[in-house]
Amino acid sequence: MPYAIDLFCGAGGCSEGLIQAGFDILFSSDISDMVEKTYRNRHEQLGLIQGKNTWFERSDIRDLTGERIKECISGLEIFKGKTVPEIDLMIGGPSCQGFSRAGRRDKSDPRNMLFGEYVRVINEVKPKYIVLENVEGFVDMQFMGYKGITGIEYPDGSVTPFILQSELNEIGYDTLKPRILNAADYGVPQRRNRIIFMGYRKGLTPPEYPEPILHEESYLSLTDAIGDLISVSNIKKKVCPELTQYQLDSINGRTPDINGKPIHSDNIIHNNEYSKISDIVKERFSLFYEGETGTSIKKRVMEIGIDISKKPALIKLCSETLGLSDEETIKHYKHGAVSKEDAEILLTKKNVRQRWRSDQPSATVVTIADDYISPWESRTLSVREMARLQSFDDSFEFLGKRTTGGLKRRVEVPQYTQVGNAVPPLLAKAVVNEIKKVL
Repeated sequence: MPYAIDLFCGAGGCSEGLIQAGFDILFSSDISDMVEKTYRNRHEQLGLIQGKNTWFERSDIRDLTGERIKECISGLEIFKGKTVPEIDLMIGGPSCQGFSRAGRRDKSDPRNMLFGEYVRVINEVKPKYIVLENVEGFVDMQFMGYKGITGIEYPDGSVTPFILQSELNEIGYDTLKPRILNAADYGVPQRRNRIIFMGYRKGLTPPEYPEPILHEESYLSLTDAIGDLISVSNIKKKVCPELTQYQLDSINGRTPDINGKPIHSDNIIHNNEYSKISDIVKERFSLFYEGETGTSIKKRVMEIGIDISKKPALIKLCSETLGLSDEETIKHYKHGAVSKEDAEILLTKKNVRQRWRSDQPSATVVTIADDYISPWESRTLSVREMARLQSFDDSFEFLGKRTTGGLKRRVEVPQYTQVGNAVPPLLAKAVVNEIKKVL
């Protein structure tokens, strides 16, 4: 069995893919104590026991050394009295927030430098193959005054891929040209583009990027993935009269334990609690058509109008704010010609909110699920529904706080964040299967 190391492992998306592809994870690491609870619980469930056949180290990558990794691996019970093998693959996804195009890109964000620490650890461990995963924005982030681990000073404006390939070349690795992969192409019911770097020690057989197994017309949809998790029974019977293959795979389990047996969920649906919302928010959600965004519904209200006659909480809110009677309020919104300000009383100023379409893959699953509305119900999605869209098995339980807010989001990694930050296991499996082939 080939041996792997998973750095920046998070809750374990890459690790799930590694195990599904037949790799034995000897060492993994992440900085978060919340992540550690989830990760180690899952590994114990799979028969991967700390100190016996695997080791998880909670550590800042800047404090982690190749010497420490080797020490942890050589101390495992399975290698007692034996020669410690070479590491076949090291995989990692350095923190991506500083590179993300979804928010404000901060070139001074210290997390942008973590890929350099990843290169340092590669140099100290010398695995045969390496994989790095990150967001699309990784490809065009520019650096000023970047100095590599071998002392090379890069010209101002050098972009991350150029620096990474140069640094890896300096320490004895050839690389493939980085490629953007869409998770939906590999059986994940989610449009999620990620940049993938693959490298290999000079002289070894180069791997290839995985070929898509699905195409646009055959992508898995929300109905395929989570139709069976609808809470209203009559809607569920209509939408999902029988389980899809994807749902069955999620229930039966894709990730095997150390005996090669997938972990069945036993029909227990972990992490499926719904966020509590007010009547106003629930009625507001109900106004959205499938696929409609906050911007498009606002335009519809202003230009065409909307019927709120059966939305008592919204009628009360708008009547009090506008100083109109209930009847006048209903009439005011029904026939269009509504000002932007009045539309925002009804809908709020938020434009990023969206009701996902049931017949398409989801948009990219992120760490805050407040703005995504179920196609079938007037609510946001649960942690489990988000995990299904990431291709996690139902037996995979996310531990710790369910969500967090405010400044705590900078330091805490609750369940929603664990899911949103993860590499989809099926995408990871597709990538590392290509390494397995050349090994």
